[in-house]
Amino acid sequence: MPAPTNSFKAALKSGKTQIGLWVGLGDPGVAELAAGTGFDWLVIDGEHGPNGLRDVLAQLRSIGSAAHAVVRTRDDNRAEIKQMLDIGAQTILVPMIESGEQAREAVRSVLYPPQGVRGVGAALARASAYNGIADYLLTANEEICLLLQVESMAGVAALDDILAVERVDGIFVGPADLAADMGHLGKPGAPEVQSVVRDTLARIQSSGKAAGILTSDRALAQGYAADGIGFLAIGSDVGILRTGLIALRSAF
Repeated sequence: MPAPTNSFKAALKSGKTQIGLWVGLGDPGVAELAAGTGFDWLVIDGEHGPNGLRDVLAQLRSIGSAAHAVVRTRDDNRAEIKQMLDIGAQTILVPMIESGEQAREAVRSVLYPPQGVRGVGAALARASAYNGIADYLLTANEEICLLLQVESMAGVAALDDILAVERVDGIFVGPADLAADMGHLGKPGAPEVQSVVRDTLARIQSSGKAAGILTSDRALAQGYAADGIGFLAIGSDVGILRTGLIALRSAF
């Protein structure tokens, strides 16, 4: 019995755009609700959201198979990545990658030997159905999807080196941090920023890897979708809740 098929990874390979939502509230109920609304993927945010290991675990269980859960780690810490994989995440998003060497180390972190250095603890792990998947160790590597974030000018400068790293499935462009790094703090839609964003996305697509981005700007999102972006997040639970509450209150 092999590791579960990663449908998100398969969809990226097929070239079909996957529409996602950022889940930042850290609440299993919100994650469960969002999973039932038709999004292809949901990001459980461990970088900026209030999510520890058990919080992520609870949301993975809430989401189940209704949508694909992508777990964003705090950084490229190998031990944290290992824990997220062991509790059942199959797709990992690692922020702030700025070199080919960082990308190679991230690959090593998500794969079992001999391709990588992921620690072997499958007998205790939810990922292996608590040792119920007999061939998990032999098949897990093929179903792990690794996404890396490029969100600084240093990362953009190193993009060719990052793209050359095998076993990286996709590159996510982080417009907010990129804008800040370019001197446009809080203005990811600034023309200068969008020029770099679109050029970076095009370079990623040309490499054969999937390109991804997050925006709550509907016009930008529609443009990215028209460009065939591989994994596109079009909002967040926080933003949707706040906007909806303000609109409801303003009606009375």
